[in-house]
Amino acid sequence: MQFFLDFEKPLVELDQKIRELRDYTTDNVDFSSDIKKLEKKSAKLRDEIFSNLTRWQRTQLARHQVRPYTLDYVKHIFTDWFEVHGDRNFRDDPALVCGFARLDGEPCAIIGHQKGRDTKEKVYRNFGMPNPEGYRKALRVMQMAEQFGLPIFTFVDTPGAFPGIGAEERGQAEAIARNLREMAALTVPVIVTVTGEGGSGGALAIAVGNKVQMMQHSVYAVISPEGCAAILWSDGARGPEAAEALKLTSKDIDSLGVIIDDVIPEPLGGAHNDHAAAAATVKEYLKKHFVCRKYSTQRREDAEENS
Repeated sequence: MQFFLDFEKPLVELDQKIRELRDYTTDNVDFSSDIKKLEKKSAKLRDEIFSNLTRWQRTQLARHQVRPYTLDYVKHIFTDWFEVHGDRNFRDDPALVCGFARLDGEPCAIIGHQKGRDTKEKVYRNFGMPNPEGYRKALRVMQMAEQFGLPIFTFVDTPGAFPGIGAEERGQAEAIARNLREMAALTVPVIVTVTGEGGSGGALAIAVGNKVQMMQHSVYAVISPEGCAAILWSDGARGPEAAEALKLTSKDIDSLGVIIDDVIPEPLGGAHNDHAAAAATVKEYLKKHFVCRKYSTQRREDAEENS
């Protein structure tokens, strides 16, 4: 899918020139030296652009429609994926995918927001904004994981819980609050990864964990920049200004030292440029935190048995 942000345009134009020169290269016409120069220029420009992004530009990257979503990470990291549908009360919520899989042969539970890329899929996934039945489905999977002693991996990427009248009538706030309470009481390891947008309570409802980490170009805040601007200045167009005030990037939040445990590096230019490479790095961090948590849990159990 071809999609790029405004600040990516110079890179897209350079990459297009490189592709054209490669297409025109024949046995009789050699553009290899020109291609190398352009590739060097592209790498330098990419490094300059992505080393000096504003908070608003990072927010745009976190929302990039080619950025990998939960099911992309499932595809590249896990095996034997089995999705669970429905909350056994109202209906299934496609904005939140839940199920079971294996990480290097170890069974686990997976919960994550799922956005859409084209118009049809965006509408189907409700733009990644869950209804209360989505959070109740997630709770159902958490309880099953607790029952069978399975670690839980959650992937956060939502602008927020759906604020529609129907969602409120069906208990949106109660569903989120219940998840917060129940996740805090889980005894199995819960490892949270903010992969894109971490928006308000809609994100927090699946983000209470033993280890919390953020992708390099993800954001995490109590409200979206546009929502913040609309409340403070009655002008949602001042989102870029609000983003600076919110300090919502992974670097900002990591500097606080109390909210997240790690910042996961992304391929140069963002995770959307290389899903496989981004997923490989995420897998390393998931395994690191899972092994550490598993080891500390075993030590605590051994100490309780010996006391």
